[in-house]
Amino acid sequence: MEKNEWVLCPHCGNKTRTMVRTDTVLKNFPLYCPKCKQETLVNVQKLNTSVIIEPDALT
Repeated sequence: MEKNEWVLCPHCGNKTRTMVRTDTVLKNFPLYCPKCKQETLVNVQKLNTSVIIEPDALT
């Protein structure tokens, strides 16, 4: 049986509206948190979430 889990916001730790299974793979996924109104790029593989940190553009 596949295990399902909610993806948690890396900023506030609350549940987002995205659910993943053990066989789900997300790359450069824009994860939006409805509570803190933050959008973050994440990678998800085998229920492990990693945050993608991009440097700010130089002006």
